[in-house]
Amino acid sequence: MKKRQEIYDLYWYFACERQNIFWKKLNGEKAPWTDDKILQEYKFCNSYRVNDRVSQYLLREVIYNGKKYSKEDMLFRILLFKLFNKESTWELLLNNFSDITLKTFDLKKYSKILNEAITSNIKIYNDAYISCANKAFGYDRKHDNHLALLNKMFNVDKIDKKILKCKTMEEAFNILKSYPLIGNFMAYQLVTDINYSDIVNWQENEFTVAGPGSLRGIKKCFIDRGTISNEDIIRFMYQHQDEEFKRLNLNFKRIGNRPLQLIDCQNIFCELDKYCRQAKPELKSNRTKIKKHYVPKKTKINYIYPWKWNIKI
Repeated sequence: MKKRQEIYDLYWYFACERQNIFWKKLNGEKAPWTDDKILQEYKFCNSYRVNDRVSQYLLREVIYNGKKYSKEDMLFRILLFKLFNKESTWELLLNNFSDITLKTFDLKKYSKILNEAITSNIKIYNDAYISCANKAFGYDRKHDNHLALLNKMFNVDKIDKKILKCKTMEEAFNILKSYPLIGNFMAYQLVTDINYSDIVNWQENEFTVAGPGSLRGIKKCFIDRGTISNEDIIRFMYQHQDEEFKRLNLNFKRIGNRPLQLIDCQNIFCELDKYCRQAKPELKSNRTKIKKHYVPKKTKINYIYPWKWNIKI
């Protein structure tokens, strides 16, 4: 493979500088947390996916909220949350039912609540990534097809029994992506989130999938990848992170003693693509602008991590 060295080095710079911003904010330092004008102005995901606001909400409110759930209910809760990927949608459903479990799941009642929200011009989907919107189950509205998908998964196919038997992340990925409305990228995100819980314990770094944004970042970072797959490039970044940070004299501060994982290295390529739209606009892709400007959130995140990671910060 042939690197575009300047952009390859920028990958490591971005990962480190975005992580430095995370630590400075966590430590209560005042903005700006970086001298980088692009990072000051625009919104970028964290270097560690798990530190992003929606992932933290998933951990704190959906998975580790202090209540005990069966493995089947936990899987259902995770998939329901992630199909919409929006905190306010979860809270809307939660406020209308005693709890969110398979027992309280009623396709028609859930649909009614979400339809009312849409009628009131309330967004029910997070636009961080676009979920598939075809009429796979015959409904005109996307949320009705997603609810029908959940109904088929759990009430018809008993997907919980299949997923819980999986020995690897890839095995579960293949089950999920066999369903309508779930492509490769979504299936990879879902298995990552399922693995945050204690209902499974898959090895994180034996499997990865390059999403659309990641593919754009890889293309900007490498002039020619030869016969190496995009996933192998992500794995290369994972395997060489310590030596590259050292080579560039970058002090990357981990969370706990956890290096960047495959999912993180995949995500950083996506963020690199965004960053380059401003820093290196001559590197053309089908996206030319960064859509979201950075707007500080008023609510502070109390960071938690999957219990099996043994991380405290």
